[in-house]
Amino acid sequence: MGNDTIIAGKQIREWKDDYPLLQPLSETEEVFWTNPLYTGFDGTAAQVTAEDVQDASDRLQRFAPFIEKAFPETAESGGLIESKLVRIKDMQSLLAEKSGQELPGSLWLKCDSHLPISGSIKARGGIYEVLAHAEALAWKHQMLSKESDYAVLDSDAFRDLFSRYSIAVGSTGNLGLSIGVISAKLGFRVTVHMSADAKAWKKDLLRKRGVTVVEYEADYGKAVEEGRKQAEADPTCYFIDDENSKHLFLGYAVAANRLKKQLDEQQITVDREHPLFVYLPCGVGGGPGGVAYGLKLIYGENVHCLFAEPTHSPCMLIGLMTGLHDQVSVQDFGIDNKTDADGLAVGRPSRFVGKAIESLLSGIYTVDDQELYRLLRDLYDTESIRLEPSALAGMPGPVRLQQTEAGQAYLTRHHLTDKMKDATHIVWATGGSMVPPEVQEEYYAKGVQASKGK
Repeated sequence: MGNDTIIAGKQIREWKDDYPLLQPLSETEEVFWTNPLYTGFDGTAAQVTAEDVQDASDRLQRFAPFIEKAFPETAESGGLIESKLVRIKDMQSLLAEKSGQELPGSLWLKCDSHLPISGSIKARGGIYEVLAHAEALAWKHQMLSKESDYAVLDSDAFRDLFSRYSIAVGSTGNLGLSIGVISAKLGFRVTVHMSADAKAWKKDLLRKRGVTVVEYEADYGKAVEEGRKQAEADPTCYFIDDENSKHLFLGYAVAANRLKKQLDEQQITVDREHPLFVYLPCGVGGGPGGVAYGLKLIYGENVHCLFAEPTHSPCMLIGLMTGLHDQVSVQDFGIDNKTDADGLAVGRPSRFVGKAIESLLSGIYTVDDQELYRLLRDLYDTESIRLEPSALAGMPGPVRLQQTEAGQAYLTRHHLTDKMKDATHIVWATGGSMVPPEVQEEYYAKGVQASKGK
């Protein structure tokens, strides 16, 4: 793609003059960008309020008896879909040793990779939106009220009701997995439109659960487009729009309240003297955007959220940096959107999420696929935790923050440098526990190979 190509009224060369970081980005180099629009949080940008998040939390609580009955693996948490927060001290030491960079503070892993039902962060947003839709239908048909015991949803009467309706979604993998599993369990007819980069084992697992999987040679954008078309042609079909869904956003935002409880249980303080840094892998933006928004509602300026994207799919970074959001794709700048981090293989970001977080996101960095595999191997060797490649995108965050010029400038600008010894760093692990053992071994072998090649 030549530098004379016009994007939003300007030649590519002009965009690169205005935003010099676009040059290394277009060459798929690793970069670290801090957000010049970062001002903190006023709670209005996303048209999402603290009351909305509380309402979502209450809805999940109402559904807990159904979830516990339908998915016995959630019994320990009383039907709440939640993951552990674990200290990864040995991994922190290895990161410091390999980078030659001191990493003050404590490093933790938020294990959404091991969420029950679908084994990824998408179990938050995807499952929440299906439950919200099911509740609305049940209320409409006067089969349920807020006072009901929602365990009754796991019955033939409700499966018969929901079988008259269908659900569609476009996905690179994990969102489709979460929506397919919960929709099929409730009795909905469900179709997942999946892009070429979605892993075969995810498609196979969905089909085994009775989900219709439609495959496309093109990328995520095509899968979403086709899913939307299906829903528009069928009045009984509900389309879950990963690019524009407030319900998905709210499902993810609830995670912040749950995390606060876990931090309190660990007696971890978050305030001006004890900053919290959270590193979130980013695809279209819904998951990390919702989590970041929820965290800002609770901790304000004392939490610093950074997104991580593959070097070949930096869609949110380009959308935010240029201010074009969904009006620009990575392909516009000659980037191929091909990455082994399938859940992050998105060429065009969500405008809804981009606008919601453009003043509260601290920054974004990009990670090479080979680095993801190296980190995957290192995490297993140090902590015996298995993740899928995309879930490791957050892991280099603490190193990048300390080691890059842009990261250091951010710490200085926000008077954080002398507070890092008391900082808490949380890497959000987004998926991995559903990966078949033989695929896990393939990932690990690639990590070994990538380490040799470094």
